[in-house]
Amino acid sequence: MSITTEHAVGEAGRPADRDTHFEVEQFYYREAFLLDEGRYADWLDLLAEDLDYWMPTRTNRLRRQQSLAVAARGEAAFYDETKESLAWRIRRFDSGMAWSEDPPSRTRHLVTNVMAERVDPGEHEGFTPADLLVRSAFLVYRNRLEREENVFAGSRTDVLRRGEDGGLLVARRTILLDQNVLLAKNISTFF
Repeated sequence: MSITTEHAVGEAGRPADRDTHFEVEQFYYREAFLLDEGRYADWLDLLAEDLDYWMPTRTNRLRRQQSLAVAARGEAAFYDETKESLAWRIRRFDSGMAWSEDPPSRTRHLVTNVMAERVDPGEHEGFTPADLLVRSAFLVYRNRLEREENVFAGSRTDVLRRGEDGGLLVARRTILLDQNVLLAKNISTFF
């Protein structure tokens, strides 16, 4: 089901309908499958050309300082990427020059707690109520070599928009890990 911009204006901030929610979940399951299969070039096709892919760092703070626990834009981030920079990373993986991924990691992406609503343009500049604000939780298991294991848990807040073919694309992704200190030797995993 496709929603027109005119119809969507009154829908801003409202939960997506059942068919759209199902489509969003299927989109995320396909994305997880592509990442787990190492099909990164196909994964890139799910990302908008003007993608903003950001994973800020976080710190432990007292309860009264929780608003400072997550780094702000311009501060430290694990990822602050565009589609072009992600494509560069993927080309590097494929070149054999990325020692941290040779041999490649094995991953399993689990996505759950998906909540989709129409974007409120007052809160998300550059987007319209025809776009979707989607929050989800994830668990990524990574195994590398014989004994390296990592588990990453966290949440994602995405803005999804329709591409020219009518399919969904990730236009903005903010990833927030639950851990503030990464025990992994590297972070060459996409979320």
